[in-house]
Amino acid sequence: MAPSTAESSAPTPATATRRPKIGLVLSGGGARGFAHVGVLKALEAARVPVDVVVGTSMGAIVGGLYASGMSPQALESELMGIAWDTMFERRAPRQTLSQQRKEADFDLSPVLQIGFRDGEFRTPTGAVSTRSLEWLLRRYTLHTRQLSSFDALPTPFRAVATDMETGEPVVLANGDLAAALRASMSVPGVFAPLELNGQLLGDGGLVNNLPIDVARALGVDVVIAVNIGTPLASRATLGSVLGVSTQMINILTEQNVQRSIATLTRHDLLLAPPLGELTSRDFSEAAQIAELGAAYAATVTEALARFAIEPAAYAQWQLDRKPTAEPTPRALAFVRFDGVNDAQAAQLRRLVDTKAGDPIDHAVLAGDLLQLTASGDYEHVDYRLAPDPATLQEGLVFDLKATDWGPNYLKLGLDLRTDFQGDAGFNLRLHHSRHWLTPTGTLWNNQVEIGNVSGLRTELVHPLGGDHDRFAAFRASVRREKVNVYDSAGTAQGVYGRSTVTAAIAHGWTAGRGGSMGTARVGVYASRRIIEPELVNSASVELPQQTLRWSEAGVKLGWVADQLDHAHFPQHGYRMTAEATLARRYMLGETMRFNQLEWQGSRVFSWGPRTLNVHARLARAGGVPAGALPELSLGGFQQLSGYKVGQVTGNHLALGRVEYYQRLAMNPGIARALFVGGSLEVGNAWQQSSDISLRHLKYGYSLYVGADTGMGPVYFGWVHAKGRSPGIYLFLGKP
Repeated sequence: MAPSTAESSAPTPATATRRPKIGLVLSGGGARGFAHVGVLKALEAARVPVDVVVGTSMGAIVGGLYASGMSPQALESELMGIAWDTMFERRAPRQTLSQQRKEADFDLSPVLQIGFRDGEFRTPTGAVSTRSLEWLLRRYTLHTRQLSSFDALPTPFRAVATDMETGEPVVLANGDLAAALRASMSVPGVFAPLELNGQLLGDGGLVNNLPIDVARALGVDVVIAVNIGTPLASRATLGSVLGVSTQMINILTEQNVQRSIATLTRHDLLLAPPLGELTSRDFSEAAQIAELGAAYAATVTEALARFAIEPAAYAQWQLDRKPTAEPTPRALAFVRFDGVNDAQAAQLRRLVDTKAGDPIDHAVLAGDLLQLTASGDYEHVDYRLAPDPATLQEGLVFDLKATDWGPNYLKLGLDLRTDFQGDAGFNLRLHHSRHWLTPTGTLWNNQVEIGNVSGLRTELVHPLGGDHDRFAAFRASVRREKVNVYDSAGTAQGVYGRSTVTAAIAHGWTAGRGGSMGTARVGVYASRRIIEPELVNSASVELPQQTLRWSEAGVKLGWVADQLDHAHFPQHGYRMTAEATLARRYMLGETMRFNQLEWQGSRVFSWGPRTLNVHARLARAGGVPAGALPELSLGGFQQLSGYKVGQVTGNHLALGRVEYYQRLAMNPGIARALFVGGSLEVGNAWQQSSDISLRHLKYGYSLYVGADTGMGPVYFGWVHAKGRSPGIYLFLGKP
């Protein structure tokens, strides 16, 4: 017999005493699963009592939360209130990262990163992160933690996953409900599979995306099956490896769905909300998908009427579904870290604000979880409530699993710039980071750079413990770069090679969670510098004609507070830095004092897709020997656009910039976003403080199209400065 459809006739409501046992089966379909919420609302409006819920993937998540006692209205409110466009970002919010990782963002892309472990290069097992989803599921299901099986839920429930080793379906009927829901939704190549009960579980849609047979095995009389699976794509989308791979998964899924549909009888009901071209990846369209599901559900009320019961009986059924367990303990008996050794646990304990004796505060707990994630050392960060074996009082357990592609991480950075008139630059950087070099959490960073700037840098950052985030840092570096010197008309007058060897040691403090109140350092350094003329206008009396060498030693004090949401094209936050150098220079048998002060600050404001970025920089260098190259310079894109890099030089500097950009309403795929914008810059550099005058300010302008890509920021822009010819620039990496 053919199964019933949404247009089936509607007999009179079933009685409360003699009614069929109803099983609700919800298919997988990724973001399309938001349509399930509309169907649940229709079931409630039609007074249809559901006796068993079975789901796969997104159907398991919606169905499992419903089975745990959440009403369709609560489900809709919670799911629609989530920022799904950022839900699956692999990286923790930038504001929560350590200052070392924030600074690295300006040199290298945080996206292109691979690991090195046990003699081989490794990459993450999933393209996106599910940690935020896991934490939400954990919070929504805390009240179910003490149940012996999913039969004890307000509505009995089953989730379907796939054993990734054998290819067999796995029906999850007990244990950790949040983990079961997450395991069922583990799309291959997108979400990493989850190890549960000794099995490596992937998305259940691979083998049983519409698990009608599982509902039958639970003894239901009739099945209401909801299929929201993604239809097969057209040939036009099959021109890439990603398109073909997605189609292969959809083919496997569709085949098992059709086999399941073939088992439906005339007593069952098949619902298939029409969702058009929306795909399983369209999580940002959650509200639209939910609306489509609700609109469809409004058309099937007659088909649902034959499953309805009397109002009084339905009210009692709803009352019986209300959870009775206490959601969380009033006070935590302990806080424990599983999956790490004692030394690591001691360091991690300093990162969390939840302590033994506290009640569960979900806002505080969310911050704790982000701090643990921000280190980048753990591919799995979760929590659970567990009883103390001795007292049976519940405490908080943080479950951590170290990344299997660390603790050595490699990132590649590339800078390219050209004005299409012969002024070009190229730099390639390779950064290595070794986490947990010692049991107490020492971080070792190394970087090699070749191109217009060549160099090698190594740094050790060792935490000192205590009540505050204190650390000691040692850095050594070798650097050689080319310095162009121009006259006021922009004509090159000399090319110099500048070499610097530096060693420094510092003591630092970080204040506020994620460095929100800043990170300060004080330390000593020593360096050796050489400036060699390579090509110099011999007629110039101001430029050094011979090699200059000197040694330098002194004290450096620094402070940085960085709360930008993104290093490039930020849309919210601020960044401020200040540095003071007090030193002595030893040159040609003479000793002289040298000091340098510099402050920079940016504040970012956004209104929807529109952003205003205000930036200022002030700097001063004193004690510079006569005839030496100036210490400070401006010029280049957004550093007085229209002037060449290093064209505006002096020992006193001021720059102000107002930049506006707008995020374009398109998804480029290879980039976080596309932007169109422009900037106005004003500033100058002066040799002597007596030369400083507002009448001598210079102006620069830029217009550009940009993107924040996996290789770093990309700009294609027009620049102009008064009295100079407009130019076209292309940048990849730091401008």
